Amino acid sequence: MAITTEPPPVREPAARPSRRSGQRSSLAGRDRTFGFMLAAPGVALFLVVAVYPLVASLGTSLYEQSLVRPDRAFAGLRNYVEVWPEFVDRLGTTLVFSVFATVFPLLVGVALALLLNARLKGRAVLRGMLMLPWLLPGVVVSFLWAWIFNDSYGVINHSLSQLGLPQADFLGEPATAMAAVIVAKTWNTFPWVMVVVLAVLQTLPREQLEAAAIDGASRPQRFWHVSMPHLMGPVALVTMLEFIYNFGSFDMIFVMTGGGPGTSTMTLAVSLYQYAFVEFSLGRAAAMGVLWLVALSLVCAAYFLLNKKLEARR
Repeated sequence: MAITTEPPPVREPAARPSRRSGQRSSLAGRDRTFGFMLAAPGVALFLVVAVYPLVASLGTSLYEQSLVRPDRAFAGLRNYVEVWPEFVDRLGTTLVFSVFATVFPLLVGVALALLLNARLKGRAVLRGMLMLPWLLPGVVVSFLWAWIFNDSYGVINHSLSQLGLPQADFLGEPATAMAAVIVAKTWNTFPWVMVVVLAVLQTLPREQLEAAAIDGASRPQRFWHVSMPHLMGPVALVTMLEFIYNFGSFDMIFVMTGGGPGTSTMTLAVSLYQYAFVEFSLGRAAAMGVLWLVALSLVCAAYFLLNKKLEARR
């Protein structure tokens, strides 16, 4: 009787973990750790500079707190109720200043950028000279224009007297004080708009401009139909940034008019300063700042929604 034996089953060796996959996971973990280490200082700085003051302001706005006394008492929403009427009034003044101090530098900057984009002799020197107002600090510009508009020894009134024309108290009259500040702000900020628009104009495709000229398009038509579509994005961004900056502008208004005469130039920034450092009411100043932040957030949200719709149409 023959006895047959079956060979024992061959076991396949267990799959060993790949060294490459382990190395990859180890490298990925190291990269993440290294990335967190690089981002940690920036995040910490953001928390200290932005988040902590915001949370502290929200807390302070709920208390009756003075700058000259260490104690404070819980006030709830009383500070918001007390500053609300003044906030509405100051918001209107701030919007007037922000709109006109944004539109006029935009118009001047775009016009000068178009002029400097043309082939003019000495345009490099002219560009440098036109950049001077932007290089000066805002306080210096404020004192300069306060001297120009001074009713006693200002340049404008002196020129008017030499011409036999009646003089005016530009910074002392409610009808002209805001206009004087807007003129000074326009002179200080138009070079920034000019530089941005000029940089965009330098990158325009020459082929499209030449093709439009060959087809018989005039210079205004070439600007509106060829150049303007390329300028819309940068100009919209510059307009929004300038509006946000003007919405919180303080130095020029404070130096030139101090918020006066009366309350004709009393913006939110100057009003907050009055609450904090004249009346020493930190609670009301914080409440004004929180309402100010909400209003500015609404403006930014409207811009982002509008920009999103414009991008969707393209």
